[in-house]
Amino acid sequence: MLEHIPAWLGKALTGVRAGADKLAIAHPDLGGRFDAVDLKSPAFAHGARLPERFTADGAGVSPPLVWGVVPAGAARLALLVEDADAPTPQPLVHAVVWDLPPDAGRLEEGAIVADGSGNAERDVGRNSYFAEGWLPPDPPTGHGAHRYAFQLFVLGEGAGDPGDTPGRAALVRAMAGHVLAAGLLIGTYSRGEEALVGTAQMTVAAAST
Repeated sequence: MLEHIPAWLGKALTGVRAGADKLAIAHPDLGGRFDAVDLKSPAFAHGARLPERFTADGAGVSPPLVWGVVPAGAARLALLVEDADAPTPQPLVHAVVWDLPPDAGRLEEGAIVADGSGNAERDVGRNSYFAEGWLPPDPPTGHGAHRYAFQLFVLGEGAGDPGDTPGRAALVRAMAGHVLAAGLLIGTYSRGEEALVGTAQMTVAAAST
């Protein structure tokens, strides 16, 4: 949808951005600093440009993700992907995945798809367009590089129930007070300008202060 914003308007809105401080990982209800989980993708490096395949300019499938050992006491995992640079009051939600098993270790390419009320391994929630599944990045032309924050949360026992196909608000409420650790991976994407690779750098500690 945002790809249809004219280039002149995209440039005019360059300074209008949600902000990294509004990402879920920085939400005060989640408890501040967390132990870190090593979250990576075999398709792009932290801070580097997302391959077109994972965006609205390509096949629009979700990228593969892998992560390291999670802390003892982990009961489930949750994944939230947000655009910190959307020209909106809050980050645009590109994916919600709830109830991943703690030993999952990875999500395969294209795994974030609509699944109704979920399955035994996960429940894919609603993105900002109120649809289940992966919302491919589609930043406005000329708006500059957008940072897409892949946030993996490790939850202990007692996390709430966000309901079937949860959205971002329900997910944050369910996780509040139960986050043991988190991982953060940033991929960037832009349209109508030189691709800037590896310019967006954040850490879990920086995002959660």
